[in-house]
Amino acid sequence: MRHFIDLKDFDSDRLEAMLASAAEMKSGKDVSQPLAGKYIGMIFEKPSTRTRVSFEVGISQLGGTPVVLSASDLQLGRGESVADTGRVLSRYLDGVMIRALQHETVTELAENADIPVINGLTNLSHPCQIMADLQTIIECHGSLKGAKVCWLGDGNNVANSWIEAAALFGFELRLAGPEAYRPPAALLAWARARGAEIILTEDPVAAAHDASVIATDVWVSMGDDAGSRERDLLPFQVTTALMDKAQPDAIFMHCLPAVRGQEVTAEVIDGPQSVVFDEAENRLHAQKAIMAHILSENF
Repeated sequence: MRHFIDLKDFDSDRLEAMLASAAEMKSGKDVSQPLAGKYIGMIFEKPSTRTRVSFEVGISQLGGTPVVLSASDLQLGRGESVADTGRVLSRYLDGVMIRALQHETVTELAENADIPVINGLTNLSHPCQIMADLQTIIECHGSLKGAKVCWLGDGNNVANSWIEAAALFGFELRLAGPEAYRPPAALLAWARARGAEIILTEDPVAAAHDASVIATDVWVSMGDDAGSRERDLLPFQVTTALMDKAQPDAIFMHCLPAVRGQEVTAEVIDGPQSVVFDEAENRLHAQKAIMAHILSENF
């Protein structure tokens, strides 16, 4: 059984093969339909623009049939266990993507399903997003070799997947944010044990210095308590002055949606170094490659 739950479940060779497939699919060189005749479920505990549209279009382009399900469409909303849901869906579908509130929901679904499960986002990780981000970096800079990625702000689920990617692909990752917002210590230890070069700092200028990629995310996600987040994270806002500390050809990345004037200024996200909409487009291609490799025996 091949699931796609976290990047660290794979080796770099397998992920590189997926990225190569994503590039071929985007270029139009690969127009195969490895999901022909397959039905792929899409479960949404959290709403989404990019995840919903990119997966639904991607499944259709690969020849499959998407079956979209919100939490209210399922008996999960009425108390049926995740385990039983996985067993039932396995009798109808060939695979399922789930965008869940809790990571444990995805892992429990995968443990009890007889079909591949793809993590479309959880509170702990967002591997599909990072695959799209890696594809974007390769398009802009030629490769991941020598990349210096600066992450500013909250050490959230996207930051966690960046940490896994840094360990697997060997690029430098700098995480700049308040100490209270740092990613899990166990994940950092896992990455460093594999030789990852990860720098933790509370100095955004030092983190941005000579970086090839500046990345951030919203300060308050759906379901989060805003609390003091805006005040705590304001020093880590991505501004033109901060971008000027990076390499001249550095790119700005954001998984979207963005709040202009909070985590990033309008001048940056709408400026010439921003690749956020290329990044959003690459969700389609990266996820098509993931599905092809996970759901087809021909990859």
